[in-house]
Amino acid sequence: MDFIGHGWGMGFGMWFLPVLLIIIVIYFLKDNSKNEEKHSSAQDILDKRYAGGEIDTEEYKEKSDVLKKRK
Repeated sequence: MDFIGHGWGMGFGMWFLPVLLIIIVIYFLKDNSKNEEKHSSAQDILDKRYAGGEIDTEEYKEKSDVLKKRK
């Protein structure tokens, strides 16, 4: 008795694997798009520059005030 191609055998594998691959590809594409949206705001960049000692307190306050006025 030959059961190849009957029931869950080949039919399940024929559609399950391609659907699984499509889901995996979509997951990784969406994950990459989320990473691209995580750009630092101007205030975040300014905060990092101040914390790193690249700019002094006076320059930080001036630029921070300008950014707050733009919002």
